[in-house]
Amino acid sequence: MTESDSKPKAIREIRINPVVPAESVLVATARSLRPKKEEPPAPHDARPHVETCPFCRGNESKTPPPIAEVPGPGDWSIRIVENLYPVLDDDQRNPNLAIGLQQTIDGYGRHEVVIDHSFHGIRIHEMSEEHLSLLFSTYRSRVRELFKTNPSVRSVLVFKNFGPAAGASIAHSHSQIVAMPVVPANIDAEVQQSAAYHQKTGSCIFCGLINEALTFEAAIYDRESGIVRRKFDVGQYVIERGKKFIAIKPFASRFEWEVQVLPLCHEADFANLADEDLADLARVFQRAMARLNSVLGGVQYNFFIHSLPRGPVYDGNRESYHWHIEICPRTSVPTGFELGSGLFVNTISPEDAAARLRAVEL
Repeated sequence: MTESDSKPKAIREIRINPVVPAESVLVATARSLRPKKEEPPAPHDARPHVETCPFCRGNESKTPPPIAEVPGPGDWSIRIVENLYPVLDDDQRNPNLAIGLQQTIDGYGRHEVVIDHSFHGIRIHEMSEEHLSLLFSTYRSRVRELFKTNPSVRSVLVFKNFGPAAGASIAHSHSQIVAMPVVPANIDAEVQQSAAYHQKTGSCIFCGLINEALTFEAAIYDRESGIVRRKFDVGQYVIERGKKFIAIKPFASRFEWEVQVLPLCHEADFANLADEDLADLARVFQRAMARLNSVLGGVQYNFFIHSLPRGPVYDGNRESYHWHIEICPRTSVPTGFELGSGLFVNTISPEDAAARLRAVEL
């Protein structure tokens, strides 16, 4: 009998993020047994309309004037407005300052709120694939427009916070778009590291990870006894696969239930998402979110789209970078060790988490 046939041993290992090696994850499954404070399920108000909610249809006067209403004014399904409390805005331009070692960069940009659906209580996994296609199309249109009309913009981040632990302040389903004159350090690190990998190998590291998820199989043996200690199977990390997109559980998952959605064919820029690919993206994304909800129930989460920034520094990286969506459920509160060390601690093995997500019947 092999070790894999018996009760699996606790895993305690540091996994290196293959895209950003400086970002490591400590997988320590034994720590799942310790007492800890977990984030409770996000409260869910299932009502289709709430009179006091500024994002519900009929309450349009409670928000700034619309930037866009999709498919049109009045009977809209998706509505975009300026954020009343923006992290960046274009209302004023300030000169950059440098005083000794202290430096500031003009905080010019845009911060928009996307009201995901006219129904107050609908959750994203409950939205139809047709509606999610429309939502991703709306994201794409705004990203294109923000780059086109703002020459200073270098990066546009589309993201969603769901639940108080994830930073959401309004219960009505909504996401946000922020156009920035700088490139966030985590996106820059992804671009630079994937460029270094491409220069060394001539291939995209994200494409390589997809290929490994679909074809790679290996076993790790104990050096002395020859017993199989670990097995890595084909498809072990695949959560969903469509014709054009795939949902994968990362080998070095920062969050216990983190899932990433990527296009199967290489593409660096989310703004280049083709109309004919919207439906498949919506289906893979919706099913991945439904699996997470089934396993975790009312989970609080963030998701965000990482896409190639613009500008001379980044334009040459279209062959090496690969846009993707990162879904990060917030099931626990970060500890002092995580905040102090910068090392994520994952108490559930990504292999077990992937197996549980795949086992959900939809």
